[in-house]
Amino acid sequence: MPNASQVLDRVLVLEMVRVTEAAAISASSLIGRGDEKAADAAAVEAMREALNQLYMDGTVVIGEGERDEAPMLYIGEKVGSAIGKGPKIDIALDPLEGTTITAKAGPNALAVLAVAEEGNLLNAPDVYMDKIAVGPGYPQGVIDLNKTPTENVEAIAAAKGVKPSEIIACVLDRPRHEKLIAELRGIGCGIMLIPDGDVAGVIATTDPTTTIDVYMGQGGAPEGVLACAALRCVGGQFQGRLVFRNDDERARAAKWGIGDLDKVYALEELAKGDCIFAATGVTDGSLLAGVKRVKGKMTTESVVMRASSGTVRWVKGEHRID
Repeated sequence: MPNASQVLDRVLVLEMVRVTEAAAISASSLIGRGDEKAADAAAVEAMREALNQLYMDGTVVIGEGERDEAPMLYIGEKVGSAIGKGPKIDIALDPLEGTTITAKAGPNALAVLAVAEEGNLLNAPDVYMDKIAVGPGYPQGVIDLNKTPTENVEAIAAAKGVKPSEIIACVLDRPRHEKLIAELRGIGCGIMLIPDGDVAGVIATTDPTTTIDVYMGQGGAPEGVLACAALRCVGGQFQGRLVFRNDDERARAAKWGIGDLDKVYALEELAKGDCIFAATGVTDGSLLAGVKRVKGKMTTESVVMRASSGTVRWVKGEHRID
């Protein structure tokens, strides 16, 4: 583990939970209401307000889009109460990971945040990313994005001492994954299809109780960086490769300084140094319980992790409803 950062103070660890709690609580009032944009906007506004109360000079490196596309928490936006004088912090965030899930009251919607010292989180453009991830305990190099899904499952199975048919993969339920799903089922691999929320999907590989061995498939690049921040704290392996569908997306990558469009990124190239990851459940899921309203109060469940110490804290909160 890296040495504890001089910038990421211990106080900031629990402050991050306050930020994700605020976003989750705000979004929770729109669970099941069928309005994705309203739920996302509520989470964004609450997270921005909470970030601006913290003593830091923060820069959003992964946010809700670029400045001309997002009114709040856009890439490059400055947040914090000490801009120009406080500790310089890079921030990757998804105020509501799972907008569709929230609108439909489905499982695994989260408010998610990762912070690191300046320059330690990849400025990932808002494009797709091919991803593969496993939890801790495997020999280094057990997964390889340049190999086929079959080869990766066979390598994971061999490392576990089981048959490929005993491996369970988590995959986003999308038409673009039809070939991947067919190949995995062709070797007898079990598949847990999820409707949304691939940050939770990647993190699930680190928790034996989920029975998920590997995460595979294409998801958002920003979510890949967020998931890597979590894996840096609890262990695991990840590889990602940006996917560009058109010239506009390639130009966007160039804007953020990405020259090698075919590069396979390892875990520590996406999130390096000391970093903090925090998430609060919006709806019930495999990782966290969602926000509940009971007898004049709201309850939340959060997790906060730090890479330098390997510490994972589970935080249950009770919030009075005024």
